[in-house]
Amino acid sequence: QVQVVESGGGSVQAGGSLKLSCVVSGLDYLNICLAWFRQAPGKEREAVAHLINDGTPKYSESAKGRFTISGDNAKGTLWLQMHNLRPEDAARYYCAADRPSLRCGTDVYYYWGQGTQVNVSA
Repeated sequence: QVQVVESGGGSVQAGGSLKLSCVVSGLDYLNICLAWFRQAPGKEREAVAHLINDGTPKYSESAKGRFTISGDNAKGTLWLQMHNLRPEDAARYYCAADRPSLRCGTDVYYYWGQGTQVNVSA
């Protein structure tokens, strides 16, 4: 079965940095769709960044200029480098993956990790 595993979360001071990692296994395509989402308590899950299956990154307005998504759509590896973290970035961050299709880069993903917690203190 497909497995999606995130790591790298933790607690940082505002202005600090974290790098999240994700490994997707069992989704064996030439390349796959990859993305990072997050969900804070009491809020809806939101997309942070996508790595479209052609390698093109897409960012939310909040992430733009501060976060960098990178990875390998063929190997199923994914990172999210986060700089200048703010308290409002605190959330559980989820790695998402899907088969290559026209929906790559949308908010619809079939496979999800368990999440990794990011806390940012003021």
